[in-house]
Amino acid sequence: MYAIIATGGKQYKVAEGDIINVEKLGVEAGEVVTFDQVLAVSSDDGLKVGADAADAVVTATVVKNAKAKKVIVYKYKRKTGYHKKNGHRQQYTQVKIEKING
Repeated sequence: MYAIIATGGKQYKVAEGDIINVEKLGVEAGEVVTFDQVLAVSSDDGLKVGADAADAVVTATVVKNAKAKKVIVYKYKRKTGYHKKNGHRQQYTQVKIEKING
């Protein structure tokens, strides 16, 4: 059984027991979070999509909040002596999928 959820502008295919990294949710570690924006649910009955999966809910537990690896952004223009180096670390929330209802 799996589900496709949308959070943080991205879509994820999840199954029970999966651990995924999503955009920062602002929830402390150990708390329960529910994803109600479920796009599709696959079960023994078959695949439910759209309005059929509108009442489905995915429950997850927050494992930790962390930062990803640093991404280096380097801007350069030739012959002008212009170069600029910048770095960015994206924050994310790691969640463990507990239950798929739908």
